[in-house]
Amino acid sequence: MHNMEKLILETISSLEAAETDSALSGRDFSGFRERVERYTSLLIEAMFPRHTAFSGTRKQALEQAAVLIRCCVGVVTGDDARAAEVAEKLFSALGDVRRQLQTDLEAAFRGDPAARDLDEIILCYPAFTAISTYRLAHRLYLENVPLLPRLMTEYAHRLTGIDIHPGASIGDSFFIDHGTGVVIGETTTIGKNVKLYQHVTLGAKSFAENADGSLVKGIKRHPDIGDRVVIYSGATVLGGDTSVGNDCVIGGNVWLTHSVEAGKMVLSRAAVQDKPLTKDIISDAAGMPMP
Repeated sequence: MHNMEKLILETISSLEAAETDSALSGRDFSGFRERVERYTSLLIEAMFPRHTAFSGTRKQALEQAAVLIRCCVGVVTGDDARAAEVAEKLFSALGDVRRQLQTDLEAAFRGDPAARDLDEIILCYPAFTAISTYRLAHRLYLENVPLLPRLMTEYAHRLTGIDIHPGASIGDSFFIDHGTGVVIGETTTIGKNVKLYQHVTLGAKSFAENADGSLVKGIKRHPDIGDRVVIYSGATVLGGDTSVGNDCVIGGNVWLTHSVEAGKMVLSRAAVQDKPLTKDIISDAAGMPMP
């Protein structure tokens, strides 16, 4: 036992020596992720009280969420006044978030013939869980709150397999069908009435580097998607200078790294092999136009 106690003390010393400073060093994050996940759930429960496990009233859910949000914002900002301000702004925005989510629900109902009613979408569709969490996290992202927006969307990512960065800008009536494996990067913009299928990636084409080889942060890296766009399963759209115009259709398994004009269809070479090329745009695996 004596040897183990000595080894434990030596291990503590080695662990402390290996620690490095960070922007939030010295803050106590014990139980922090769980508190973030809890207030996220409480806010969703307050917006959809008939579809969640919370046994109290909407008022009780919001009261509990307010305490946790102020606590968590206080940890990452070190400013209690700022924490109260952020909580108030988030609560003031909840009505608009709920309005947006209603448009997302209706888009899912319109866009999926398997959907029987809105209750089924709220209870069964992982994409709605991911989108609900994203829309809440995005409000904190716009307030420049550190860490919390990412923890919220990573919570949804873990639950659903859908990875939406809280910095992405997504318009009303957004629907992800099936959803598994969808990735939406930080600087992506998505218009209204957009539909994605599973395993779609809206990502970065390349990364600019600083002189020391580290990656440049804070620049536009991800594509812009217009209104009424449909992107089918397995498609990858990359690049901060890539724009997909309104009313476009991007076919399954397309690899797209160039912009597409409004109203066009992009298909993979495999999708049209041995068939007449009748569409406006046909794309090969590299996302280049075919003759």
